[in-house]
Amino acid sequence: NDVYDTYSHLKLSKGTHTLKGTAALEFVRSRHGFGDGSDLGRTVSQHLFLSAMIRKFKSAGTLANPTKLLALANAATKALTVDTGLDSIPKLVGLAKNINEVPAKRMTFTTMQTSPDPDNDARVVPAAAAKTLFATIANDQSLTSGKKKTTTSKSKASATPSPTVSVSPADIAVDVENGTATSGRASVIADALINAGFSSGTTTGNAPEQAAKTSLTYGSGEKAEAQAVAAQLGLPASSLSAGSESGLVLIIGADWTSGTTYSGSSSGSSSSAAPADTGAAVADAHASTANESKSCAQVSTYKTVSLNGVPMTPTQAYEAATSKKDSAP
Repeated sequence: NDVYDTYSHLKLSKGTHTLKGTAALEFVRSRHGFGDGSDLGRTVSQHLFLSAMIRKFKSAGTLANPTKLLALANAATKALTVDTGLDSIPKLVGLAKNINEVPAKRMTFTTMQTSPDPDNDARVVPAAAAKTLFATIANDQSLTSGKKKTTTSKSKASATPSPTVSVSPADIAVDVENGTATSGRASVIADALINAGFSSGTTTGNAPEQAAKTSLTYGSGEKAEAQAVAAQLGLPASSLSAGSESGLVLIIGADWTSGTTYSGSSSGSSSSAAPADTGAAVADAHASTANESKSCAQVSTYKTVSLNGVPMTPTQAYEAATSKKDSAP
C-alpha cells in the first residue's frame, strides 16, 4: 500500500523504489509507517533495508573491489559513530571482506520473540521462546538451515536443506535424572529449564545407575525438541541419541556435577555445542535472510500518524497529502 509517515516524512507509493540519501534515512527512521506502528515494526523494515543494501553491494561487486570498498569505508567513518572496534577504515574494510564471503542466503535478520508486559500494556517483555534464540546465538549456531552435502560411493548427491521444525520451549517437557553422586543435580537442571521457559511438566528423578557422561535421548520425531534442550544447556551433539521410547530423558553424568550450563569433562576436553534447531530458535519471531528480494514492508493499518491534527493510517495520509512530494519516484 501507499505510505506517508508524517513523523519521519517518508512518502512512497505502492511498489518498488530505489532509495537514496534523505529518502533512505526517512525509510529506516520510519516507526509509524510500517507493521504495528511501533519500534518492532520499524525493526522489520530496517531488516528489509539492510538486506537490499547487502544484495546491492554484492551484485555491484562493491565488497570485492578495493577502490569501491575504500571509498565506502571512508564515507562510513565520516557519517557514522561506531564502536572502537570498527572506528577505522582498515577495520571496516576487514568487516566488509568478511561479509562478502558469506552468501546472502546465510545472513539472517530476526526480531526477538516478545509477549505483552502484564504490568504495562504499552510495553513488551521477552517471550519464553527468546531463551532458545539467545542460546542459539551464544552457542555460535547458524539461524539458517543451510544445506548438507551427502556423498555416495560413486558421486556427491545434490544438497538438501536440513529440516526445520518450529518447536516452542513451553511445549517441551524433559525427564531429568541424576546419574551423579551429587545430591539434587536433577532438580537444579530441571528448575533451570523451567525458568528458561520450558514446560512445567519437566520431571526429576534418579537414574537407574550412575553415569560417567551426560546423555539426552529422544523418541521418534522428537529430535528438534532435543536440539532445543541441548542448545539451552550447551550440550554437545555427541550427547544426543535416539531412544526406543517416546519422550526426552536427560541423564546428568559425572562430567557435569555443577552449574546449569554444560562445560564438559573434568579433564578439560570439550565438544562443540549441539546444532541449534533453526525452527525452534526463530519460532514466533520475524526472521528473514538477505537473499529474499521479493519481501515487502507491510504498511501499518492502524491510525499511527496524523495530518492537520486528524489521526489516520499511513495510507490515508498518503491520499490526503496531495501537495507533499514523494520521497522517491
